[in-house]
Amino acid sequence: MADPQPRVSLPHTWRPLGVRLAGGVLGAGLLIVCAGAWITFPPEVKETFTLFQRITAIGLGLMAFAAWFALVRSRVVADDGRLVVVNGYKRREFEWAQVVRISMPPGAPWATLDLDDGTTCPVMGIQGSDGARARQAVREVRALLG
Repeated sequence: MADPQPRVSLPHTWRPLGVRLAGGVLGAGLLIVCAGAWITFPPEVKETFTLFQRITAIGLGLMAFAAWFALVRSRVVADDGRLVVVNGYKRREFEWAQVVRISMPPGAPWATLDLDDGTTCPVMGIQGSDGARARQAVREVRALLG
């Protein structure tokens, strides 16, 4: 049974596990397949690709890498004075007093912070697809909220 009041030593960082694993494995697999295909092309096939087509392919690869990197850098960092939420390339810092609660209803893709000004903030660093690990992270943040 889970600890009803989880103890977390500060500073503490939560990161999504499933997204990082899937992104890494699928990204590496795609890179291997594309590189393998290019290497096995005969020279006459490689010559049919124009400079523009090669630059486009490299650009698409870089955009895919940027999207993957945005997902895997998502995290939540708690320290004595604040809660830092990094969603992709956006970073938000909240004083503990600003955070009213954290929730992650069943089926939700990620946790959500309710803030004292009536707004919410998605917390992509705690992914619902991580199952029990995500529920434990929500309990830990909830315990820090008081």
